[in-house]
Amino acid sequence: MLSVIISTEGVEQTAVATLAALVPGAAAGVIREVLLVDGTRNGVIERVADVAGCRFVGFEGSSQGAALAAGALQARSPWLMFLPAGAVLETGWIEETTQFIQAVSTSGRDRAAVFRYARSPYVDTGLRSVLRAVARKLIGPFADQGLLIARDHYDRIGGYPPQARRSEARLLRRLGRSRTLLRSRIVMVG
Repeated sequence: MLSVIISTEGVEQTAVATLAALVPGAAAGVIREVLLVDGTRNGVIERVADVAGCRFVGFEGSSQGAALAAGALQARSPWLMFLPAGAVLETGWIEETTQFIQAVSTSGRDRAAVFRYARSPYVDTGLRSVLRAVARKLIGPFADQGLLIARDHYDRIGGYPPQARRSEARLLRRLGRSRTLLRSRIVMVG
């Protein structure tokens, strides 16, 4: 039903934290495959993918958009979930994600969803954190809130442009009003 694409930066700890949060989804049969996308070529993420039973996708390029586009090209499911490494989905995401997919599938309308952002209690609450919270309210969701989208909708709107600056923000803007904010929260660790 769902391919999860996790963009990593060669760091094992953040990738493992995200994978651990996805285990209940795999056990429930919601997740068909997980793709770890990495362009660092240091071998760390390739080993994590092997141990965790995920697919490893190497890519050329240095942008986040290139990583996400490479993962989307390799994904085999009709629904895509994009997550940054270090994103941990809180309890309840499985049921809400399943309900969202069913509702969109039966409605025939193009919709995408992002998760509600929750600040980790272990992160410093400095000025930067406050400014990002204000920006989320004014501008809308950031790429670290994940993205749940049907593959055909993703393809119709052009996906992540691999060479563009801030391609995650561009895609979220192109979604516009077809974007839903889910109740389930996402917390960034690491």
